[in-house]
Amino acid sequence: MSSVTGAAAIASALEQLGVEVIFGLVGIPVVQIAEEAIALGIKFIAFRNEQAASYAATAYGYLTGKPGVCLVVGGPGVLHAMAGVGNSSANAFPLLLLAGSCESNQVNKGAFQELDAVALLAPWCKSTVRVSVETLSADIASAFRVSWYGRPGPSYVDLPANIIQGHIEENEQSRIVAPPPRPGPDPARILNVADLLHNAKAPLLVIGKGAAFARAESIIGQLVDYTQIPFLPTPMGKGVLPDSHPLNVASARSAALKEADVVLILGARLNWILHYGEAPKWKSGAKLVQVDISAEEIGRNNGDASAGIVGDINIVVAELLTILKAQEWIYASSSPYHKIISVSKEKNEAKARVAAEVRTEPMGYTQVFNIVKKTLNRLSSPEAGNIVYISEGANTMDISRSIFNLDHPRLRLDAGTHATMGVGLGYAIAAHAVYNPPDSEASHKKIVCIEGDSAFGFSMAEVETMARYSMDCLIFVINNGGIYHGDSSDAESWLRLQQNTIKGGDGQGLRSTSLGWEVGYEKMAEICGGQGYIVHTQEELENATVEGFHSKVPVVINVIIEAGQTKKLAVNIEANDPAGICVAKIFKANKVVTEEPKGIVAK
Repeated sequence: MSSVTGAAAIASALEQLGVEVIFGLVGIPVVQIAEEAIALGIKFIAFRNEQAASYAATAYGYLTGKPGVCLVVGGPGVLHAMAGVGNSSANAFPLLLLAGSCESNQVNKGAFQELDAVALLAPWCKSTVRVSVETLSADIASAFRVSWYGRPGPSYVDLPANIIQGHIEENEQSRIVAPPPRPGPDPARILNVADLLHNAKAPLLVIGKGAAFARAESIIGQLVDYTQIPFLPTPMGKGVLPDSHPLNVASARSAALKEADVVLILGARLNWILHYGEAPKWKSGAKLVQVDISAEEIGRNNGDASAGIVGDINIVVAELLTILKAQEWIYASSSPYHKIISVSKEKNEAKARVAAEVRTEPMGYTQVFNIVKKTLNRLSSPEAGNIVYISEGANTMDISRSIFNLDHPRLRLDAGTHATMGVGLGYAIAAHAVYNPPDSEASHKKIVCIEGDSAFGFSMAEVETMARYSMDCLIFVINNGGIYHGDSSDAESWLRLQQNTIKGGDGQGLRSTSLGWEVGYEKMAEICGGQGYIVHTQEELENATVEGFHSKVPVVINVIIEAGQTKKLAVNIEANDPAGICVAKIFKANKVVTEEPKGIVAK
């Protein structure tokens, strides 16, 4: 039997698993693995930071439904990539992290970049393994399978340098891993849920990103259209059913939660995003029925463990729909619950329409997003499904979520369950790799990033990665000169506060939330061969959006919006923030005054 290098054997194992893209950042010794993978036709996307690469791999796992692969060096490379491990675990995204490590005979001797990554990552991964020569391909295949099966999550494979650089006997055995089996539900529990719906006065469906991951949009659509039960999408459950669907209650979120008495939760967790299923956001005594692939989620927080169902959403919903059709049960459109929701939607959507027409100088969030929305819809309608939205930031993410409508699933990514800032550009690169592969005959999807200026700062170097791989991403940086609201209303005030900070003055200097005044973020694209725009007015924004949409290179549009310490941070939860993920703060006299929290907010 012939021998090959360990690097070649690792690349071959990944090819046999069907891996098409690897995200990462190479160095000695893992560069050899990357080169062998490229030789086998696997695309390697080299990042500027392992953190962004690991985020990209997690998003790729979510979008494709199978593990995204990230390759990094040992030691510091693993430490940086731990960000993706946490993101994968929190969001249940499948991730296979591969990292080099010191030679086996140098462990505990203080070797170059030595780190016991297996012990470090074991608490956070579904599987961790330091490979051996005899079981190399099997170890990689096992980690891949464990990441994918059951509740998806991260797996880690530690690759000693002596194995990567050494020679091993070539293993001809195929290591193909079949897609996970789809677990079926307990029939008695399906009947119980049908009975609960029969007796419900105010039933509600909650559709989470688990439903999007399960590709359950068709069967859920059939359930909603037949039963006429209203539904609420979570932030990344948007698009599983069209936002324009008449039974979508996102703009009446508070009323829908407060009045619902039986809630069928499809692929969402009763965590902070859904207020733990607890009063006062939810109706006291409501029956919350969870449908999840993970048995551990059933009964969590205020979920009803006696009614929850473990199983694949496609199978569960199909069986439930069969029973409801046999019983000819349809929820009455004349119900008081429908009327309450209708009134709330009408009121909140009217407020949103008024807000959309407001014109200010400088522009505000809602004005900016409505201009961008109208322009993009003119260039490619939501029905076409040719735009993927990535958003991160506090107000940037929360407000834009309700303004940009989706008619198709898996076309929106945001900070997610961990509220992770810095995911934006890595997610955009992953989305481009998924939706616009080389030589694809499918229609091209435009990747649109909507970034807060703070969020953009986490990974702006990855604009160069986009340029290097000819990724025509369109990036809007919503620039108010700070985290939350900026610190002052004009450059002169900002400079005065900055000088007071430098001199250690009278306490009236820059706040902890302050960033640079009108930083030229658009130049990040220009220095990499892309296009940059800085815009202050509606006309400039509209023109830049049109040009950026048609561009074939990365584009950064630096949108200068109003800033000031006296602005109230909270937004209207119904009209502008259907996920309710905000916190009420007021910046007054350079002091932060915290009111009653309306939820939890990321940066």
